[in-house]
Amino acid sequence: MPSFPSFTANALQVLERRYLRKDENGRTVEDPDQMLRRVAADVAGVNERYGDRRGEEEEFYNAMRSLEFLPNSPTLMNAGTEIQQLSACFVIPVEDSIESIYDAVKFGAMVQQTGGGVGYSFSRLRPEGDQVRSTGGVASGPVSFMRVFNAATEAIKQGGRRRGANMGVLRVDHPDIERFIRAKDDLTSFSNFNISVAVTDRFMESAARGEEYDLINPRNGKAVRSMSASRILDRMATSAWRGGDPGVLFIDTVNRHNPTPGLGAIEATNPCGEVPLLPFEACNLGSVNLDRMFSGDRIDWDKLGATVDLGVRFLDNVIDATRFPLPQTEVVVRGNRKIGLGVMGFADMLVRLNLRYGSKASMELAGRLITFVRQRADATSRAIAESRGSFPNIDRSAIRGPCRNATVLSIAPTGTISMIAGCSSGIEPYYAISYSRNVLEGQHLEEVQPLFLSIARQRGFLERGLLERIERSHSLQDIEEVPADVREVFVTAHDIPAIDQIDLQATFQEHVDNAVSKTINLPADASWHDVRKIIVHAHARGCKGITVYREGSKPGQVLTTIMEASCPTCRRLMRAEEGALQCEHCG
Repeated sequence: MPSFPSFTANALQVLERRYLRKDENGRTVEDPDQMLRRVAADVAGVNERYGDRRGEEEEFYNAMRSLEFLPNSPTLMNAGTEIQQLSACFVIPVEDSIESIYDAVKFGAMVQQTGGGVGYSFSRLRPEGDQVRSTGGVASGPVSFMRVFNAATEAIKQGGRRRGANMGVLRVDHPDIERFIRAKDDLTSFSNFNISVAVTDRFMESAARGEEYDLINPRNGKAVRSMSASRILDRMATSAWRGGDPGVLFIDTVNRHNPTPGLGAIEATNPCGEVPLLPFEACNLGSVNLDRMFSGDRIDWDKLGATVDLGVRFLDNVIDATRFPLPQTEVVVRGNRKIGLGVMGFADMLVRLNLRYGSKASMELAGRLITFVRQRADATSRAIAESRGSFPNIDRSAIRGPCRNATVLSIAPTGTISMIAGCSSGIEPYYAISYSRNVLEGQHLEEVQPLFLSIARQRGFLERGLLERIERSHSLQDIEEVPADVREVFVTAHDIPAIDQIDLQATFQEHVDNAVSKTINLPADASWHDVRKIIVHAHARGCKGITVYREGSKPGQVLTTIMEASCPTCRRLMRAEEGALQCEHCG
């Protein structure tokens, strides 16, 4: 019997609340081991349809139980159940008619009920005030209709265990773009949406040259007026500085790498931006835990390669195992067979190798790592195609030679599954060494980075009161009780220049055929000018999208520390409430 790592106390809480099966009375009827057995049996059962690859059930189970690989949440929740919807990411089209709009609301509700997140492009809707010939009235515009989608999501919990999540996208040349950019400025509207502006290369060039650009009515393709591109970029940066939205989707970069151009252009992504998808397309995700890919103090490249192979085989099987909520989705998904294998625990890997996140050495490792993962994933996809056939739409793709999957890689945020795995999320740096995570309908789980605790105990500096000091800070850099060499590698998001974070994202993106989810975390005193520079640099480096978040700018943020600072007005001490610094005296 192999020896498996223990789940952390926080992981067990999350599994109990969200993942383990319940009976009709809400009583838990399986334990974590049984859950993983259920998932492994269901996904490996696909092999019977092809008459090959015997014995994979145990292989899949061992990889998950050892926390070396985990699939996305809907697979853990729904595999082997009556729901049987295993994909995380969907895009649903919204055409310029009342029928299409409300069909999209209905389709989105059906997807979210089974645990999936949904992306929508609202760029085809005519602008506010435009004519509606059928009624003689005027259009209310994309932002007004987004309220309908938001309200529908509010009424639905995904499978009763995941809060509904949406991505709303609008092209930068839509006449309602300013209203869209400001849609979340009040920090309360559209609480079930992330929003992103689909920015073109031409727009970015116009902004750089101080030129105007045309706003186009999608109803007839005619220009309605011109605006300063630089001013719109300023507005995007200001709103993102204020509350984290909008993000930016570099839509031309996305479509230059569209693997199936013969099927049309990509207009939207899933809610976290890591999977650009065609209308009605869906994708399932899984991640390799890099923190488990070691032999002693060295990366075990053979183990990493074997785990990538397993992940591709697992995710390809998930396509066949899934019962899709929409018939249109089944057609396009089985036609393209996109999968999104990614990594988590990258920050942990850097610490184990004594590398500072954002350093030249960390960039070099990232490049070597993702090149290796891509090569192995491609090879495995080709091997499956040799026995089971290429994806049916390959003749309408840019891919040459046998290939099972139109895409193979995606870097997801892995928020919850990284907690289950006990590792750092995605390719993110540590948010803090000790922090509170807002999960489970407002419940907060306190976490301390386990590698830091281990090193502090080994080297004897985990003294009474140290953790209390660390809890009040985003950084170790001013805590002298922590040795300098430890502070050097245990850097947190606010210690790392934004440009370095973008460069690392771009390094991964160079070899990822889907996209990379990465939040550029900024300190509270960052300016909107900083955000503007980030957008420009991310576009120049070939990122497919960018998201920023300035500390404390939004109530109820997912990760928080217990912060203290002086009020800039009265100089009295302020404490954080839900991540936002507030002064009791000045309000």
